[in-house]
Amino acid sequence: MDETSDRPAPAPGDNPAPERPDDAAVSVSKPGQTKGSSAPEGRLEVPAEIPILTVRNTVAFPGTVVPLSVGREKSKRVVDHALRGNKLIGILTQRQAETEDPGPDDLHRVGTVCAILKLLNMPDGTQSIIVHGVVRFVVEAFIPDEAFLRARIQTRYDEVAGSPELEALMHTVRQTATKVIQLLPNVPDEATVVLNNIDTPGGLADFLAANLSVDANAKQALLETFDVTERLRKVNKALVSQLEVLELSQKIQEQVKGEIDKHQREYFLQEQLKAIQQELGQSDGRSAEIQELRERVKAAKMPEAVEKEANREIDRMTKIPQASPEYSVTMDYVTWLCELPWSVSTTDCLDIEKAERILDADHYDLAKVKKRILEFLAVRKLKPEGRGPILCFAGPPGVGKTSLGQSIARALGRKFIRISLGGIRDEADIRGHRRTYIGALPGRIMQSIRKAGSNNPVFMLDEIDKIGQDFRGDPSSALLEVLDPAQNNSFTDHYLDVPFDLSRVMFITTANYMDPIPPPLRDRMEIIEIPGYTPEEKLRIAKRYLVPRQLAEHGLTADRLTFRDAALRQIIADYTREAGVRELERQIGTICRAVAAKIARGTGRSTVVAPRTLPNYLGPAKYLGETAQRTSVPGVVTGLAFTPTGGDILFVEATKMPGKGNLMLTGQIGDVMKESAQAAYSLVRSRAKQLKLPADTFSKQDIHIHVPAGAIPKDGPSAGVSMFTALVSLMTQRPCRSDVAMTGEITLRGLVLPIGGVKEKVLAAHRAGIRTVILPERNRKDLVDIPKDIRDRMHFVFAEKVDQVLQNALEPPGTARAKKIARNHRPRKKTPRRSSPARAAGKQPASRKRRKRLTR
Repeated sequence: MDETSDRPAPAPGDNPAPERPDDAAVSVSKPGQTKGSSAPEGRLEVPAEIPILTVRNTVAFPGTVVPLSVGREKSKRVVDHALRGNKLIGILTQRQAETEDPGPDDLHRVGTVCAILKLLNMPDGTQSIIVHGVVRFVVEAFIPDEAFLRARIQTRYDEVAGSPELEALMHTVRQTATKVIQLLPNVPDEATVVLNNIDTPGGLADFLAANLSVDANAKQALLETFDVTERLRKVNKALVSQLEVLELSQKIQEQVKGEIDKHQREYFLQEQLKAIQQELGQSDGRSAEIQELRERVKAAKMPEAVEKEANREIDRMTKIPQASPEYSVTMDYVTWLCELPWSVSTTDCLDIEKAERILDADHYDLAKVKKRILEFLAVRKLKPEGRGPILCFAGPPGVGKTSLGQSIARALGRKFIRISLGGIRDEADIRGHRRTYIGALPGRIMQSIRKAGSNNPVFMLDEIDKIGQDFRGDPSSALLEVLDPAQNNSFTDHYLDVPFDLSRVMFITTANYMDPIPPPLRDRMEIIEIPGYTPEEKLRIAKRYLVPRQLAEHGLTADRLTFRDAALRQIIADYTREAGVRELERQIGTICRAVAAKIARGTGRSTVVAPRTLPNYLGPAKYLGETAQRTSVPGVVTGLAFTPTGGDILFVEATKMPGKGNLMLTGQIGDVMKESAQAAYSLVRSRAKQLKLPADTFSKQDIHIHVPAGAIPKDGPSAGVSMFTALVSLMTQRPCRSDVAMTGEITLRGLVLPIGGVKEKVLAAHRAGIRTVILPERNRKDLVDIPKDIRDRMHFVFAEKVDQVLQNALEPPGTARAKKIARNHRPRKKTPRRSSPARAAGKQPASRKRRKRLTR
């Protein structure tokens, strides 16, 4: 069975070959074959039953000659059967062209009886036949046949009664068709002759319908229109629509041709001007500019694919007018490609001892970081082509994360670049904008690489935990490719749209807190924790780095201003409460400014800062120890917390009042911390008998747990031990020891589970004057991270169960402090005042002094 392509039917006079080898057919009318097709006399004898050949996307009309390509087996059997007989076949069009084996329901019921004029066997195994349409027919019924499709039909000849209206309609149709033929390209002149020689209305309508540029459904509708006058009206309507399209198309082509002619004329004149300038020895500014670009592209030593893209853009520039905005956009793009350091790199300083001296000179301690950098240098020395690591320095503010990146670049001998990611919400800040946008630029990664001037700098991405995310995109997802050594060797910026190798760049990120960083991004980085400093470390840092730097910034020398160690210790203890040294440096700068002001006025020459003179510069002490005062009341316990700015102490307060056994929680605590409080309360109630508490203690009292500093959000499970101890202290009226702080998660079985941030919490306890810290037993291994001098000064208690916590945290019942606190907080009973006989009689007794005087 046959099919055709979906393209429009050709114009009169066209004779294209079938497009598809598998049963493709294109409707084509031949001139001179239509005359007399609608006359009843002399008509061909058509049998009542006829074999059916199905075609797709083609409609055969009476009086037209149509070439068909036959490829399916059933179609070949139909052709063979017809050639052995009267050579007549019925052609029906499929409703759906995709149907491979159509049945009766898949076919239209109106078709054309055609006579096979010629059969051609093609080299690819298909057959081509040329058929001539004879007459319309309507299928009355399909006859079952396994070989091919047969049908019983009824022929329908055109019956026309002449009228002036019909003649006028034929004249109008001819005129419109003539205009269409004149506007169509590649139409032979004989088509107009054939059109004018068709004298029957039905033949004219069928001839034009077969060659209209409409789809198969529209042609099938014309075939099914048996009324000749109505058929001519439909053909005329389609011709008028096609004529409007052709006239509009011709108008557009004329406009385009005019523009092309104008550009060609300008190009010709420009070439003439160029030739004249060359003859006169004058240079063309545009040509020199383009030639300079080509030389820069060649000197940049780009990869082959990138150089090809750059040259392609330069070739485009030669065809764009210099005043066009596209010219400047292309110029900027090629300039960006030329300025990137495709083949420029610095040589690594692989002297490990020298690098170690530089790191030690710039930063105190930070042994883990320095060890990792020296390991990288050792690996690079053994394997120079190795990829750069992705390091993440995590720690509180002020511990030297950002300045450490500069020291690493100096130790390696590389360029250093830094961008801050805090507050970035647009993905285009990382990957750039596409050139379709006005004012588009590459992302900050490629901009920084260009500023560095080398393809292997130390690249610091600061504050990676502060990246935002909204409707403009997710910058953290855009960093997944940048911070992956397996992918960043072909990083593609949206603006540049060519790959750039970032594998040689040493990326370093910094973060105060790791929780906001998405897990996929965290997985790509090697995290190095940088905890806070101890007071002794701060003292050494101040003497070695901070004081000399502040003296130099304020125009002072060591002869004019000297800090005693005791003064620096007092600044650290009484004027700063931080994990890093940023606030410490600010306080030292405040003193330097005050001394500089004195020297500028001529009232001072040399100054020695001692502890007793600190209030003159910094005012009264900002931080005073309050642990002993706070924990002197039963129900108050010192806990330890880990925040993004380092470790800190927090107080858990509990109180009770008459009530119905309710538990209230305040202090802006999170859901996890609330659950810890519920667990601590349940654990205390379950141990009421063991703690020797009355049976109705909880049923007649309400408990209120509060964590001060209510404006600061708090969350986490590590306060469970503190809350449990505070409740037990409240119920038993045993105060907590003022020199003890604790941390740990508890379970309903009374187990103490491990927590994180041990070093930061211990350092916070040491800063607050705590000497005993209670930690979970499974955190014993974390003591190796704590400096040895801190370990030697503090006492650590490792608890597996809450009983060990109570034993070491609460004052024993028999101590003098416990008795005194219990006596001070014991409720006093009011006793009625006894009245003397004199009072009862209304007489006021004399005072003791007066009685003594009277006795004398």
